[in-house]
Amino acid sequence: MLTILRCSVKRSLGRAFSSTSAAKENLDPLQEASLKETCFLVDENDKIIGRGTKMECHRVQKSGEIPLHRAFSVFLFNKKGDLLLQKRSSNKISYPNCYTNSCCSHPIADFAGEEEGTLGIKKAARRRLNYELGIPTDSVPLENLEYITRIHYKDEGNGKWGEHEIDYILFLKADVKIKPNANEISEISYVPRTELDEYIPTLNGPLTPWFQLILKNRLRFWWDNLDNIDEIKEHDSILKLKF
Repeated sequence: MLTILRCSVKRSLGRAFSSTSAAKENLDPLQEASLKETCFLVDENDKIIGRGTKMECHRVQKSGEIPLHRAFSVFLFNKKGDLLLQKRSSNKISYPNCYTNSCCSHPIADFAGEEEGTLGIKKAARRRLNYELGIPTDSVPLENLEYITRIHYKDEGNGKWGEHEIDYILFLKADVKIKPNANEISEISYVPRTELDEYIPTLNGPLTPWFQLILKNRLRFWWDNLDNIDEIKEHDSILKLKF
C-alpha cells in the first residue's frame, strides 16, 4: 500500500504579457525569457567547445540534430532516504507535465563560475535548487552536493524541442525547507525506496527521458547505496545511455 503524499503547487492568477513571437507558440513569458540564457556546448568528452542560447541548444534541427551541451540532474533525499520527485509545470517549453527527478537544469555562462567543471555544476545546482524549489542557498553547502557520474543521452522530444546533454548526476541528502516555484513545478512528492516500483505506474503523466533512462539503468543501484555513496561514484566515466 502506498504511503506517498502528492502535493500540488498553487499557481498565482497573474500572468505577464508575452511577446508576439511567444504568443504565436503560446510560450509562457518567464519560460521564453529563459531561452536567452547561455549554455555551454561540449564535445563527447565534456570539453567546452563553445556557447549557445538555451533556445539553440534545445531546438531540434531538420536533420534531427541537437547541439550537445552540459547539464545536471539533482536527486534530493531527505534524512529518511526518501527521494523528492517533481512534475514539471504545464508552462515548461520542453517536456511539460512530465515527472522527473528533484531538479534538472544547466550551468549558465551568465552566472560567474559555472563553467568551472564540477565546482561550476554544483554552483549552478545550488542556484537552481533555490529557484525551482525555494531551498535557501545557505542550507546547501557545495560540499554536500555529491557528484556521482555523468550520463550522455539524446532525445528529440516532440520533434521541435528536445535534449542532447552530458548530464552531471548530483545527490543531496538533507532535510530542507521547500517552497516550489509554480512556474516550474506543479506537483512534488517524497518517495520511499520501497515504494518506488509501485508508485511509478500510478503517475498521471510520462517521465522525462533523462529520468526514464536513469531509472532504468542506475537509480535503484545508486539509491540502495545511498549510505555508501563513495562506492558508486564513477568520475572517470561518461555513461552513454540509450532507450
